[in-house]
Amino acid sequence: MAAKKIKITFCGGAGAVTGANFLLEDPGSTNSQSSSDYGAGATGLKVLVDCGLVQGTKAQEKINFEPFPYNPATIDAVFITHAHLDHIGRLPKLVKEGFKGKIYATPPTKEITELSLLDALGIMDKENKSEDIPRLFDEEDVKKTMTMWQTVGYHEPVKMGDFAVVLRDSGHILGSAMVEFTYVRPSTGAALKPSGQKIVFTGDLGNSPAPLLRDTEKVTDANYLIMESVYGDRAHEGQSERREKLEDIIEETMRQGGVLLIPAFSIERTQELLFEIENMMENSRIPLVPVFLDSPLAIKVTAVYKKYEDYLNKETKYIIDNGDGIFKFAQFHETMGTEESRAIDAFNIKKIIMAGSGMSNGGRIIHHEKKYLPDPRTTLLLAGYQGVGSLGRVIQDGAKTVRILGEEVPVN
Repeated sequence: MAAKKIKITFCGGAGAVTGANFLLEDPGSTNSQSSSDYGAGATGLKVLVDCGLVQGTKAQEKINFEPFPYNPATIDAVFITHAHLDHIGRLPKLVKEGFKGKIYATPPTKEITELSLLDALGIMDKENKSEDIPRLFDEEDVKKTMTMWQTVGYHEPVKMGDFAVVLRDSGHILGSAMVEFTYVRPSTGAALKPSGQKIVFTGDLGNSPAPLLRDTEKVTDANYLIMESVYGDRAHEGQSERREKLEDIIEETMRQGGVLLIPAFSIERTQELLFEIENMMENSRIPLVPVFLDSPLAIKVTAVYKKYEDYLNKETKYIIDNGDGIFKFAQFHETMGTEESRAIDAFNIKKIIMAGSGMSNGGRIIHHEKKYLPDPRTTLLLAGYQGVGSLGRVIQDGAKTVRILGEEVPVN
């Protein structure tokens, strides 16, 4: 009898940076228990790893509205690697279109996902108002999606068909994980897969060592490895070099009496930068100037980081255990409300402003860029990938003027 082979389908996130969505099918998975207990339907096992939003140009983003290349109602479970939108942004659409299984992830991933999806909904409403684009999902879809989660810790096995599934620390953002499927049915014949074979989906991997998180776990025994490769062709500088660059940029900007603008990637990059700035100020390495976190999403995510200190590295936990805490220094100001955001302008010109979004394609940063980009004393620090077509990418590519909120703004 011919073996029924496991099949992996790349439904997104291959040949492109965003829209991660992978389907693992095992038609031979046993179903000796009910599907609700065992995680396998009558026709075998169908599991997704991630269900992300396609981001980029308008043409690329239209893919989000297309039907999934599988029937959502036939999917037994979804495993989420981490809470960036390009890995979780289509979950409400999946639920809306019939998915009834469980969503597995770490507790921080669940909490950050809810914040990210609600924030994305608000952005959709603003953008779609002027262009008459239908909503991909609504608030009720998000609420329903959040009822379907089952949180698991690292190394805590989940039985799924003929597999034991384990999450391993990927070191990317708080709660991020690699998803490891290990075949557990005993091998009793040529037609059956060998027990112990492993398939690992890495999700996005961290740039270890990182200021806040533990190092990415090593995977040494996978038979099949599905790896994200956005930065697969480059070597990043080390942590100390990154820190020195940041210190030099802050010192130079403040020396010339300017404003340091940082378009904020709300999850991880913002918290890393805040952590480094706090340490530099406490050790008298940079001037004591006001630091504004002007992003409601980043403020809420930072609170999640404070809540899940067990997911941080031992150096950061040592700081917390000795009473210093993190993200709470005298110069630090969180501006949740619009009026608080506007009041930033009244502060002395020397200041650091971190505001969403990370690619300057919306959010409060564009108001600050409109005001401060014409001033040659300003520094704009691009602290992450700038997607093609984004305002951040246009500036990065050397534009001398940019259009912001209907006005031509010189980049001096």
